[in-house]
Amino acid sequence: MKSFADTVASYQSFFQDVAAPSKSHLRAEAHVECQRDWSPLHTLGEVKMWFENRRADPGMAILDIPLADCREWSMDPATGFLGHSSGDFFYVQGVRVESGAGRERGSGWDQPMLTQVGFDGGILGLLRQRIGAVPMYLVEAKAEPGNYRLIQMSPTVQATFANLRRSHGGRKPHFAEFFEAPSAHGAMVHFDQWLSEDGGRLTNKRNRGMLVELPEGTIRDLPPNFLWMSLWQIKECLHEDAWVNPHIRGIIAHL
Repeated sequence: MKSFADTVASYQSFFQDVAAPSKSHLRAEAHVECQRDWSPLHTLGEVKMWFENRRADPGMAILDIPLADCREWSMDPATGFLGHSSGDFFYVQGVRVESGAGRERGSGWDQPMLTQVGFDGGILGLLRQRIGAVPMYLVEAKAEPGNYRLIQMSPTVQATFANLRRSHGGRKPHFAEFFEAPSAHGAMVHFDQWLSEDGGRLTNKRNRGMLVELPEGTIRDLPPNFLWMSLWQIKECLHEDAWVNPHIRGIIAHL
């Protein structure tokens, strides 16, 4: 692998040649980022080793239990919905579709749906920070109980507003402050838009997708489940089986 200085100089030279005179434009730079692996920190092989190591020790075990045994979840006798004792997060409700013209079962059907309290889910935020001259993206190897093989590459922050409010009584997600108040940290917001979610199982849900760039050197130390990745590395990992979750894909799709 090239030295840090050589990698940074190579990126600057290539970008100036290819992207000028519009080199300040984010989309033009993204094209340059995707040409090759500019990372001055890790090779793709090292990224894959980090991810496989996280999957080998996810720190989470899942046990299937009856819905009636879920602690702090109960059926509301007035609505018949299954909800959390805090009144936050989401609830499970039934819907009856009276007609479904154009669908496989046009006569309608009944099904359960997950409904976010307030409908707006949370923040899906990806941090960008230059290391040298090279844009890098902060990715988490995140454990979720429903993930295929538990761990997937996820945005820097993937948290509902209930989690950000700490309705669960736990800690706030790492790096949340950069998305809640980016200007307070001198950050540049490249993308901030509501993104829709799967309407086949979620009721009117949307999440706030964000791409936020921090001044170089803002973040130096990382928890072990976080890693700076180049855009090329993220896209290369799309060739792996269920490594990169849909939220990262949704955020970088605008580039």
